[in-house]
Order: sequence, then C-alpha cells, then structure tokens
Amino acid sequence: MIIDFHTHIFPDKIAEKTIAKLASVANIAASTDGTINGLVESMNRANVDISVIQPVVTKPEQFETINQFAQSINEKYKGRLISFGGIHPDCEDYKQKLNQIKESGFLGIKIHPDYQKVMIDDVRYMNIIEYADELDLIILTHSGIDMGLPDPVHCPPNKVRKVLDKLKPKKMVLAHFGAWNQWKEVYEYLAGEDVYLDTALTFDYIEQDMFLKILEKHGSDKILFATDSPWSDAAEGIKAVNNLPLSQNIKDDILGNNAMKLLQMKG
Repeated sequence: MIIDFHTHIFPDKIAEKTIAKLASVANIAASTDGTINGLVESMNRANVDISVIQPVVTKPEQFETINQFAQSINEKYKGRLISFGGIHPDCEDYKQKLNQIKESGFLGIKIHPDYQKVMIDDVRYMNIIEYADELDLIILTHSGIDMGLPDPVHCPPNKVRKVLDKLKPKKMVLAHFGAWNQWKEVYEYLAGEDVYLDTALTFDYIEQDMFLKILEKHGSDKILFATDSPWSDAAEGIKAVNNLPLSQNIKDDILGNNAMKLLQMKG
C-alpha cells in the first residue's frame, strides 16, 4: 500500500490559471496540471493507491465552497482520494466550523500559517488545534519556509514546539519533514517529539545525511510519504524512499503503513 499524504488539486475551471500563477511565484515547475484527473493519472503511473488532498482556505469566506468541493471528492472517489477539510483562523465560531467538518465525515483539517498570515502559536490556531484534537481530527499544517512567500516564516520549529508542549495534540502532521529548509531546527526542536512529519517537497532539497539524522532521532513510525503534488512527482518520491539505506520494513512503513494507521484504515 502506497499513500501520498499531502497533495493538492483545484477545480478544472481554475486549475490552469492557478497552477501557472503559483509556479511563477515559487519558481517551480508543476508535475501535473493540478486537476483531479491529473492527480489520478500521476498516481496510476507511480502505483500510488491513495492520495490525501489538503485544501487551503486562504480567506474565511471560502470555508463553505472549499469544503463542499472537498466533500464532493470524498463522495465521488471514495477509496482512491481522501480530502481533508480546510479552516481559516479568522473563521467565526471555529467550534461550529470544526463540528461541521467532523460531521461531514472529514478525517482531518489542513491549515497553512503562511497563506493565512497567522503565526502557528497564535491563540486562534491554538484554539483550532485544541478543539480539532478533541474531535479526533488529524491536523496537517504547512511548516517552515514557503518558497513562494516572503518572510516572516509563520510556522518555524521553535513555535511549533511551543504548540506541542502546551496542547500535546495526538494527530498533528508537520508538512515538509517538519519545516521546509529549516531542517537543522527540526532536528533541534521537533525530532523525537510526538508528532508526524510528512516528506512533501523534501527529497530534492534535503541532504540525505540530514534526512537520516532526523529519521534516526524521530523514529520511522511517524514519517509519512507525501509529494505536495503537483509540486513534486510521486514516482520520483517513491524512488527516493526506496533508495534510502533503510530496511524494507521501514520503507514500507513510510510509504503507506504509517498513514494507514493514522487514517485508521484496515490492512
């Protein structure tokens, strides 16, 4: 079982324009066209069984439309695509919004401190994380530098550590192997803590020695394979995992077994 825990798609009518804009801003090439069909085609090429879609609510007023789109994906592609819900820290009545996400059948939420322009240890996020944890929702956050956005970094490792120490969320996932391009700080502040790290947009940028150093300190049971599709290719990511000097059991855990447990899927 191979599960890509961190992907993105856009409605067909805006996908081309959105991908072009994001690619230009971040100076990065997309590996798919950003549509559902593009994601599924890339999954087929790489033999990925399931992709988890992580929607980003960039404005509070997008809450309903983005989550309706996400729910339609879950209904249409059940067993193949799993979309999380999205929430913005400025949404009014965050508990009602999170209850709605839970009642709609979503397994988790995605937050993006850089796009949402709020520090991860801000009380608004702390409230959302605490209540989402009470609802047994997975919480995936962008972490570290976003190559398409200027400073400040809204989710650096030292601030994440404050959140973990205070709230102790049971199912929190830090994208980009803890914090994109801040991996020394990940090793110092986060490796070994009770938090998941995904590999989205990691292998082309991190030195293998640093990856293995973090992995050894953190343990392999909380590492999740992810691509950040369309921003990296699933087949190349799988190849990178298989090229690591690790046992096949550990590779299998990273590629899918750990995600299956987190998503509470039966083997």
